[in-house]
Amino acid sequence: MADDPADRIEQALARIEAASAAKSYALERMQQRHARLRTRIEDTVASLDTLIARESEDETD
Repeated sequence: MADDPADRIEQALARIEAASAAKSYALERMQQRHARLRTRIEDTVASLDTLIARESEDETD
């Protein structure tokens, strides 16, 4: 362990930067997963809308 205050500060900054990078990576992954999930949900809702519209047309024929 470093006894010099400047070394301790440098080590602390390195730990903070590493933690920040890890958190940033985790946030980016979560945002990507959210975007993929949102797209899937939008596609599913669009498919359901199409199916409902088709069923409504069949009932009126």
